Amino acid sequence: MGIVLKQSFNNIITTYLGFAVGALNVLFLYPHFLVPEHYGLITFLLSASTLVWPLMGFGAPNTLIKFYTACKNTSDQHRLLTTMLVIPLLFSVLIGTLGIIFYQALLNYFETNQAVKNYIWIIFIISVAIAYFEVFFAWAKITYKSVFGNFMKEVFHRVGVTFLLIAVYFNYLDLDGFIYALTGIYILRMLVLMVYAFKLLPPKLEFRLPDNFSRVAKYSVLILIAGSISTALLDLDKVMIEHYLPIEQVSVYAIAVYIASVIAVPSRAMKQIVMPITAMFLNKKKKKELAKLYKQTSVSLLLVSGLIFTLIITNVEQLYELIPNEYQIETGIIVFLCGIKLYENLLGNCNSILFNSDYYRWVLMIGIGVVGLAIVFNIVLIPIMGIWGVAIATFSTFFAFFTVKLFLVYQKFHMHPFTQKTLPILGLITVTSLLFYFWEFNTYALLSITIKGILTTACYAFITYKMNLSEELTQLLQQRKK
Repeated sequence: MGIVLKQSFNNIITTYLGFAVGALNVLFLYPHFLVPEHYGLITFLLSASTLVWPLMGFGAPNTLIKFYTACKNTSDQHRLLTTMLVIPLLFSVLIGTLGIIFYQALLNYFETNQAVKNYIWIIFIISVAIAYFEVFFAWAKITYKSVFGNFMKEVFHRVGVTFLLIAVYFNYLDLDGFIYALTGIYILRMLVLMVYAFKLLPPKLEFRLPDNFSRVAKYSVLILIAGSISTALLDLDKVMIEHYLPIEQVSVYAIAVYIASVIAVPSRAMKQIVMPITAMFLNKKKKKELAKLYKQTSVSLLLVSGLIFTLIITNVEQLYELIPNEYQIETGIIVFLCGIKLYENLLGNCNSILFNSDYYRWVLMIGIGVVGLAIVFNIVLIPIMGIWGVAIATFSTFFAFFTVKLFLVYQKFHMHPFTQKTLPILGLITVTSLLFYFWEFNTYALLSITIKGILTTACYAFITYKMNLSEELTQLLQQRKK
C-alpha cells in the first residue's frame, strides 16, 4: 500500500485543490457573473460532451490499463499502445461523419432551445479532447505515475475557467468568446498531457494488431458500453432536466450535484493508482493481495469521505446563504445526493476489480438495465416532482447499481470490503452529522461554516485517531509529523 497511499495522498491534495477552484467557479463566479440561462447552457454542453466522449474513446483507456501488464514482450506493448492511439481517431471520424449526416435532425431535436442549437458542434470538439486526454492519462498510469495527470484532470481546466469568468466579468469576453475559449482549454489540456505521457513512455509506433487483438477488441467494446453506462448515470439527469424543465434548472441542479461530488474526491484520487495495481493483481492471480487491497481501500475511503459528508451536511444551509436565491435547493436533495456518494466510497476499489476481471460483461448487462431504469424514473418523476424527482431517480438507480456490483464481487471472488471497523466508522459519521447539524451559530454564514468546520474536523479526527479506525491513515499522519 506504500505507493497507493503516497500517490493517493498527493492525488487527494491536487483533486481537492481542483474542487476548491471548482467550488469558487460553480458556487460563486458562475452564479454571479452569468445569468442562469447561460450557466445552464454551459453545464448542458459539458454534460453532453461527457456523455459522448466514451463513444470516441471506445474503451481505450481501460483497455490499455488492463492489457498492458499482460503483454508478453515489448513488441506486444508497442502494438497495444499504437492501437489505443488509433482507435479514438477512427471512431471520432466515424461519429463526426454521422453528426454531419444527421445534423438537421439534431437541430430539430433542439428546436425549442435556440441557444443549444448554436453550439452543437462544440460538444463534438470537447468530446474528442476528453477522449484523447483519458487515453494519455491511462498511458501515464501504466507507468504508475498518476499525480501530474490527476492535476491536469482536476485543476488545470478549472483554473482556466476561473480566468475566463473573470474576463466575462470585466467584459473582455461575451458568451460566444467564453464557450470558444473553454473549448480551447480542453484541447490545450489534452496536448499538455500527451507531451507528459510520451515523455514517460516514448511511443514506438507499430501498426500491427496485438496478438490477442480479439480479446482486446471484445473488452474494448464491452468497456465502451459499460463506460457509457457509468457516464450516462452521472450526466443523464442534467440532460433530461434540459428536456423537461427550463434550462436554468440545469444550473440549479448542477450546483447541488457539485456539492455532493466533493465526497467522491478521495475515490477519484485513489482510483488513479489503484486501477493499474488491481489489474496487476488480477493478471498475476494474487487473490490475497487483492482481497487485502479491497478492504483497505474501503476503510480508508469511507473514513475520509465520511468526514466530507459530515462537513457538507452540517454546513449546507449556511453555504446556500452565500448563493443567489434563484439557485436555492432543498437540503433533503443534498442529503440524497451525498448519501449515494458516500455509498460509492464504501465500495473501495470494487469498480477496478470488476472492470479488470473477466466479469466486466456482467457489469455491462447490469448497467444496461440500470440505465433503462434511470431513464424510466426520470421520465416518470421529473414531470411530477421536478428537481426532487431527479434526485430520487438518481439515488434509486445508483443505489441499485452499487449494491448489485458489491454482490457480484462477493459471489465471483468470495471477498467483500467490510471489516470490523466499518460499523464504527458509519456510527461516527452518523453521530457527528446529527450533532453538528443542529448546532447553530447565530453569525455570518461564512464565519459559521468556518467555526463549525473546524470543530467538526477536530472531533472527527480525534475519535478516528484514538480508535485507530484506519491503520494506514494513522501511519501516514505519524510520518507527516516526523
